[in-house]
Amino acid sequence: MSIAPRADRRDLLRLAAATALGACLPAARAGARRWRFDPFGLGVASGSPRHDSVVLWTRLLAPGWFDSIGEDPVPVRWEVAHDEHFTRIAQAGEALAMPALAHSVHVEPAGLEPDRWYFYRFRSGEVDSPVGRTRTLPNPGDSPALLRLAYASCQRWEHGYYGAYRHMLEEQLDFVMFLGDYIYEYPNATAAIRNFPTLGLVHTLDDYRRRHALHRSDAALQAMHAACPWLVTWDDHEVQNDYAGLVAGDSRPLGLNASASFLDRRNAAYQAWYEHMPVRASALARAASGALEVQVPQHLRFGRLADLLVLDTRQWRDRQACRPPSDPGGLVDPATCEALRDPARTLLGAAQERWLDARLSGSVGRWTVMGQQTLFGKRDNLPGPGERLWNDGWDGYPAARRRVIESLQRHQVGNPVVLGGDVHENWVGHIKADYERPESAAIGVEFCGTSITSRAGGAARVPQRLAENPHFVFADGLRRGYGVCEFTPAALSTTLRVVQDVGDPATGIETLARFEVAAGRPQIKAV
Repeated sequence: MSIAPRADRRDLLRLAAATALGACLPAARAGARRWRFDPFGLGVASGSPRHDSVVLWTRLLAPGWFDSIGEDPVPVRWEVAHDEHFTRIAQAGEALAMPALAHSVHVEPAGLEPDRWYFYRFRSGEVDSPVGRTRTLPNPGDSPALLRLAYASCQRWEHGYYGAYRHMLEEQLDFVMFLGDYIYEYPNATAAIRNFPTLGLVHTLDDYRRRHALHRSDAALQAMHAACPWLVTWDDHEVQNDYAGLVAGDSRPLGLNASASFLDRRNAAYQAWYEHMPVRASALARAASGALEVQVPQHLRFGRLADLLVLDTRQWRDRQACRPPSDPGGLVDPATCEALRDPARTLLGAAQERWLDARLSGSVGRWTVMGQQTLFGKRDNLPGPGERLWNDGWDGYPAARRRVIESLQRHQVGNPVVLGGDVHENWVGHIKADYERPESAAIGVEFCGTSITSRAGGAARVPQRLAENPHFVFADGLRRGYGVCEFTPAALSTTLRVVQDVGDPATGIETLARFEVAAGRPQIKAV
């Protein structure tokens, strides 16, 4: 397996930290490499912004089927400018693209001005990368008038083209919040709209690197990454369908259930995810179990307008309740599943729950936005008497959801908004103080988005499920796309944007629905 042994993973962490500083190298080295091709074929990206810095990303790669460029470190120069012609340079430096990290570059320039848009680019030899556009956060005490962000998830390559991103470019966004399933680990799908160059199964570090590179090769996705910073989290398909923490998930694609084999696979997937995402080097960590960990949770303060919290519901969760060995994620009957009533079970992990509670206790934003992977509100999937709950989402961890709700109430968090994905359907609803008491108060709102391309399996059942769960006010399982949230001190406006044909790279787009929420009043109004 192509994953560094445990001793070498310590070196990976040190390498990531060293290269992120963008330390100066001898000037001659940055121009020493002569390329016969464009090494920046995967584009550029930025993310993890602060009021004085942001992460800049690229990866050097040979064309063709995403071939390595060798085993030598490669010097890369980076520049951040006030203008797209780079006549006013704000910061510049040089970093090494290291083979141990797939020649990826994660630079963290410091000393930038708050609440400013910048342009950036990389250079290796005589080749310049595409130009990216990024921004810093406002000062924590400032009072911005507007924040626009898109939320998106689930972009299986074979299920369609990324035409949604071509339209997202026109939305004038501050950020994209990507909520998981950036890649899929599966082999080629049946009735694929576009196929992989090979039918290989994703298992090793090289496999995951190639799968990420495949998705990154899409021009529309590259353009959206270059347009603004991305706030990213992951879900299961970045590793294996329905895995839970250190427990393997759906065994059918690869027949892997041995814990040692799954740990190696998870380590490989986590490393590849870091190599391809604009996240800080400090996100990489090492657990005593030999597991590579990535500190995905983030807290970004957009002045006093919004607190943005990015959560991880996959890495530290307990295994699913009442799961069959071959199909861990599925519908369960709460009347016969005793594990659902275990108050100790967690979806976020105990440490992340404490972290979230501390961030909510200090929330000062007019809006508190939690981006996480899936549907937050309870959804009974059985019409009529009885219930069937999906054990891989929050319904499989009701005590954990109750603790989040109690934290929101205890800290009197202003205007909670939960964003999610995963289900390949649009769901819009109210966060209830107690989902077991339908008459209980709404304490916030949620918008769970459809997929960029991934197909929905139960679209025909959506109307029945909506009628069964009246705390949701809207649902649709037929269309693919993304959502756009516009926050002002007075209101939140959310627009659901859907493409007309996911099988057409030049597809048109339209508005499926639009909703408003007044600040201080957690009631969704269709407009």
